[in-house]
Amino acid sequence: MGGAGGVPPKVARSALVKPIAIVLAVALVVTGGIYGFHLFVGRKIAEFMAASASAPQTVSTFVAVSLPWQAETHAVGNVRARQGADLAAQIAGIVAAVHFKSGDAARAGETLLTLRMNDDPAKLAQLEAQARLAAVNYRRDRRQLAVQAISRATVDADLAALQSARAQVAAQRALIAEKIVRAPFAGRLGIRQVDVGQYLAAGTSIVTLQSVDPILVDFFVPQQALAVIRRDQTVEATVDTYPGRRFRGRIVAINSKVDGASRNVQVRASFPNPNGRLVPGMYADVTVDDGAPHPYVTVPQTAIAYNPYGDTVFVVEHAGVDAHGKPRLVARQRFVKIGPARGNQVAVLSGLRAGDTIVSAGQLKLHNGSAIAVNNSIVPSDSPNPSPPNE
Repeated sequence: MGGAGGVPPKVARSALVKPIAIVLAVALVVTGGIYGFHLFVGRKIAEFMAASASAPQTVSTFVAVSLPWQAETHAVGNVRARQGADLAAQIAGIVAAVHFKSGDAARAGETLLTLRMNDDPAKLAQLEAQARLAAVNYRRDRRQLAVQAISRATVDADLAALQSARAQVAAQRALIAEKIVRAPFAGRLGIRQVDVGQYLAAGTSIVTLQSVDPILVDFFVPQQALAVIRRDQTVEATVDTYPGRRFRGRIVAINSKVDGASRNVQVRASFPNPNGRLVPGMYADVTVDDGAPHPYVTVPQTAIAYNPYGDTVFVVEHAGVDAHGKPRLVARQRFVKIGPARGNQVAVLSGLRAGDTIVSAGQLKLHNGSAIAVNNSIVPSDSPNPSPPNE
């Protein structure tokens, strides 16, 4: 009995088998092609990675050295005059004369400014005349007392009059002195703030006077530094006004108490300042040596890889020769314990020995055992006191 449409069932099944087989064959070919392509790409990538891994990475190197290391305490200080004052008249008055120029050097006791005296000198002359007359009367009465010509009470009254007259003279002289402004100590004057004919209220600033040779620098150090600092200890200071110049001085005083808020102690150092380069009000970077120098293995700070799990360096090792007969160098990662730093240098307390060659630049592209090529045409700085290139 025939199938639908009069086609026998066996014929219909055989007609369907061939297209299905073709589709399956095509699917297998496509799947195999894709799989083969991925195998090819994977193999090429592996070959490239292997080639890249074996290619030497260019780095710069540094030979660790042992140097005497002077531990230091650093602080920021304020420059101040050994003696300094803003000079002013004690009483009000009109400026009669100015006896200095801005920036002059002044001697102790030198007259700088005079206020108008008005009738003060005349009053002084009158009081001096009265004092001389009282002195004459007292001497005459003493001679008369010797011959019992007058009483003791009269002589005592004359003595009191003489003493009163002399006191009035002294008071008038003091009043006149208050109208004369003198330098209380030797130093350098600042800029004049007044002019002749100007009315000055009492206490108006006339000029600043600063004694700047020697000059002082006040700074604060942590209380732990009290164990290593002492009077007469040498200190060095730098100011940004004179880059590269270091001023040497000595500690002259250490405060008798530690500040309760900051736990710091104030220290004062004195510096020779014959040329007046250091000026009151400047800030200075101060360095104090802590004890005797200690030998440390030092490397550039760029050679250290700082990590939460430990600081590392890459040490250069020889690993035979390459295909061309040249020495083959590899980088081995090593943990180190670092100490204090100064400038571009850092001290290594353990993990390195003097003479070890380490990678100083280019570590980011390395892993443990990486092949390296050394190029030291440009190397990081290794100076304890670095300065800008244009200095």
